[in-house]
Amino acid sequence: MAEKEKNNKNKKQKYLHPNDQTAKATSDFSFKPSSEVKGLRFGGQFIVKSFTIRRARPLELLKLLSFPPMNNRSNSNKLPFPSTTAFLPTNFTILAHHAWHTLTLGLGTKKSKVLIFVFESETMKQAVDRIWPAEIPLGEVNKKLIRGLSGCEMARFKFRKGCITFYVYAVRRVGNMGFSCADDLRTILQSVVNLKDFLDHTAMLAMPNQRSINYSNPVAMVH
Repeated sequence: MAEKEKNNKNKKQKYLHPNDQTAKATSDFSFKPSSEVKGLRFGGQFIVKSFTIRRARPLELLKLLSFPPMNNRSNSNKLPFPSTTAFLPTNFTILAHHAWHTLTLGLGTKKSKVLIFVFESETMKQAVDRIWPAEIPLGEVNKKLIRGLSGCEMARFKFRKGCITFYVYAVRRVGNMGFSCADDLRTILQSVVNLKDFLDHTAMLAMPNQRSINYSNPVAMVH
């Protein structure tokens, strides 16, 4: 009986909620070859694979992370996280999520996915941006964005924030030691952890061409 209780206790200690992994993540980045790192998970919601995401502008990422405004005027022309590329749900995806949830009488997923790639250098980010598409179906992300980066290795972090799931990837060349943009990665991870749950992701639907994120809906605001 005592041995059984000990085993149950060990199982409980091994469990770590996705939103509580930052303490471990910021001290030990576990890199794996891009061919082995975990990608996006879809569960039984296969239709979600056809939903699309698009590359975000730098200011959109800052708004999404609720990143505080820059107080240093001398560096006002240089935005934070210059080696980071993010992908946000497109208008189609946001509307399709609502439609799918309605058609399935509430059984379809309401969760959107946001991807953030933190590269080891700004040069690497620029090189990858030239070959990555500006818009891509979620079903092709694992093959074209993650597995497609040959010669690279990644560390993956996943956070569920209400109806939005954040996937954060740190990317470096195989054979490189450490991670030169570790401070940016820690800041982004901590910002995601501090976000309150998104109750409604329609606040990300900007009109007419979705070039910015509009937080006019107070229900979806993040502080």
